[in-house]
Amino acid sequence: MYPLWIYLLSLQLLAGIWLSGSSVSDSFKDCSQFLYMRTAPTGIDISGGSLKRICQRYGNKVRYATLYDSSRRMPLYSAYTFKKNDGKKRMDTPWMYEPQLASLDEGGNMKILPSSGDLEPLIQESQAVLDDYSDAVEYSRGLLNPDQHQADPEDKASTYTLTNVVPQITNFLDETWSTYLDVVRHRLNNFCRGKQSYMINGVTVSGATIQRGNEARLGIPKHLWLAYCCPRFDRNSPYEVRFMFPSYGAYALNEQEGHEVTEVPLKTLERFLKKQMDTESNLSIFYKDCVSENTFRKRRKR
Repeated sequence: MYPLWIYLLSLQLLAGIWLSGSSVSDSFKDCSQFLYMRTAPTGIDISGGSLKRICQRYGNKVRYATLYDSSRRMPLYSAYTFKKNDGKKRMDTPWMYEPQLASLDEGGNMKILPSSGDLEPLIQESQAVLDDYSDAVEYSRGLLNPDQHQADPEDKASTYTLTNVVPQITNFLDETWSTYLDVVRHRLNNFCRGKQSYMINGVTVSGATIQRGNEARLGIPKHLWLAYCCPRFDRNSPYEVRFMFPSYGAYALNEQEGHEVTEVPLKTLERFLKKQMDTESNLSIFYKDCVSENTFRKRRKR
């Protein structure tokens, strides 16, 4: 018979092992490296207990973080680090799903979606599936963490999970939002210095849904929005881009018309989001609004 303390210690160790493989939890502890100063946005998580924090894992490696609203079967935002790249999309990746939204007994890696006939009820209940888009002819699957903001082939592949996807009006996605994502890519490629830029891509919601049969399956975003934080940037960049550092943001309406992108300072974006979410909570996208490292480096040289 083992002493009680050994038994309790064993339980703690087993719990630690189980948690270390988890990708869905109440915090972003296991993927906080994708958040500026390892701090998640505040004031956005207003949907209560239906929110899941997913550390998106592909190929046994955590790739980015997603705040997922399981009641609407859609992400509210994805947080990732931008990698300098040529903007090429990865075209041969199958769509995937997050197993641990369906069952905590599953492993941490995202998996390829089974065919419609082989889909387990728990998968369909917990998250979006491809059939949800079959009759939604106006909409395409839009990535919040877009593959054109990643460089490594496996990082690109990891973006093709439906927990990173929201329904976007097709011509808005193809003609407007994808074009803007490429504008941001060029800007950060050319003028952001240091190791990485921190990105938050998110949505606002209005209550509109995509139906399948008689069931409201997916929430439809009212707006798409984006914010970046580049702590170290080129101080000699042209004026027309220099004022957009270290942080800037944008939003656009997810509609057939009137979907031009509006670029705004970070504080203006936060005020816009707070109004859209109708919340009294303090809303902050980046810790201390993303602090420029340029000033600190200059001071140290004196």
